[in-house]
Amino acid sequence: MSIHCQLLILILALTLDVQGHEAVPHSRPYMVLLEQYMQNGKTTHCGGFLLNEDFVMTAAHCQARSYTAWLGVHNVHNSNGVQRISVEQTFPHEDYNETNLNNDIMLLKLSSKAKFSAKVRPIALAGQDVVSLPKSCIVSGWGRTDNNIPYMSVVLMETSVTLIDSKQCPNTNLYCSKGETGPGKGDGGIPLVCEDGKAYGLVCYDFRPDSGGPEMKCYAKIPDYRSWIDSTIENALKGNIMFCLAS
Repeated sequence: MSIHCQLLILILALTLDVQGHEAVPHSRPYMVLLEQYMQNGKTTHCGGFLLNEDFVMTAAHCQARSYTAWLGVHNVHNSNGVQRISVEQTFPHEDYNETNLNNDIMLLKLSSKAKFSAKVRPIALAGQDVVSLPKSCIVSGWGRTDNNIPYMSVVLMETSVTLIDSKQCPNTNLYCSKGETGPGKGDGGIPLVCEDGKAYGLVCYDFRPDSGGPEMKCYAKIPDYRSWIDSTIENALKGNIMFCLAS
């Protein structure tokens, strides 16, 4: 094999490794594409994932004036089987800090219940008793596959990530990964799914240590937020029941 051929193969391999690969259509039925309508009139996107027929989880930095949640989508140009549901209520974490992005987690209550199918299914969450570092994790989303290209991916992409010792993370309630593979711009709020098929984290932000070194991808650690997640959903549903009874 010529040197030029070897070099071409290496470049292609690196490109695929950085960008990830297309997910098998509808193999991640919990994935949600969030269309965000901003205060300035612009429309942008974040990722999210379905917890049950009423709630989607995403990052708190994905706050917007209003949303439409796309469920059951793989290719954004193919609307077959896609459920588009507006968001009725938003529940950003009460201690979310817009400056340092601490507690970057939010729940969205859908205006109507999701209809489960082969293309639309919720994902289970890791329990609060998880103490060891999860392994064999993947992220999937419609964010940019190249940060130099100002467009989201048309199809759902996915890639593997390797988590590092949490002591290297900027906060204790985060998981972190290093390396060029991982979530890109527009992937805020997508889930970190590990070996048992449960969501262990959600994509928050990139972090570069003051001491230098490679950039880290940071994920809100779901086990640390399970009490907040469960109580927020329970209280929101109770509130709706009380409203119905009163009316």
